[in-house]
Amino acid sequence: MGLSGVLAFLFVIERPAPLIGSVTDDRPMTAAQAAMLKRLTEEAYELDAFKPNISRAEADIRIAMLTAKLKLLDGPPHTL
Repeated sequence: MGLSGVLAFLFVIERPAPLIGSVTDDRPMTAAQAAMLKRLTEEAYELDAFKPNISRAEADIRIAMLTAKLKLLDGPPHTL
């Protein structure tokens, strides 16, 4: 399962709307973000989610989405 689907839907609902006139952070992601993103992509089996040349803002989004995915996977299995 890619980064789309239920996780993306949940993330979009919970993500606050940007303020009018707010500036996105287009600088390259930090080393800490890169390390965290690399670890999360491996744990979530989403290796294609790691790109070395993304912005800090994009890294934050991907980290949040992967964290949400892993949190859902840690929960108890759902039964009918």
